Amino acid sequence: MTSAHSSPLTDRPQLGLRERKKIKTRTAIRAATYALIREQGYDATTIEQIAERAEVSPSTVFRYFPTKEDIVLTDEYDPILLEELRKRPADEPWLESLRYVMRLAISAAMADEPEAIRLRTHLLVQVPAVRSRMLESMSVTGRMLADAVAERTGLEQDSLEARVYTMSLIGGLAEISVYWAENDFKDDLLDLLDRTLDVIEHGLPTKKT
Repeated sequence: MTSAHSSPLTDRPQLGLRERKKIKTRTAIRAATYALIREQGYDATTIEQIAERAEVSPSTVFRYFPTKEDIVLTDEYDPILLEELRKRPADEPWLESLRYVMRLAISAAMADEPEAIRLRTHLLVQVPAVRSRMLESMSVTGRMLADAVAERTGLEQDSLEARVYTMSLIGGLAEISVYWAENDFKDDLLDLLDRTLDVIEHGLPTKKT
């Protein structure tokens, strides 16, 4: 049985030294940010404090993350998700491919850094600046995902249909985090993912009487 730590999302080929250094720096910056936020709150945490804790310069922080909100929202998974989606069988239904890859991503993230995931999601709900930045970045993620959709369906990547579909998908996936935090993290994330993709695939369920 494949574990989260040995999944295709985490069992990567050996990276070059330069890429490993970049990942190490990004990870150190994120770890410093989360630690400071736990100690003193989001608003009180400054880029200068983050840089000092991560043992880098403020300019290095900005080189990797344009805003403080980006430190909270950005992770290493987006490019890997697209890569893994492209590896799925060409005749596999699109949402089945997405469900498979997203389940791997969630399992890997929760196995590696569950407390950081909960803190990030909490900030998404509680801090307006983080929520606003997420909404800004959704269009960028949507365009990335539209590439994969276009390859699988034959639609033009910039077609209205591809854009509407992918932005609906991105919005639905974002709501998983919001719902999870608003309900005190009681739900299973994989179950929330399945429910979300079921709605996207089949529409709203019929109300039980």
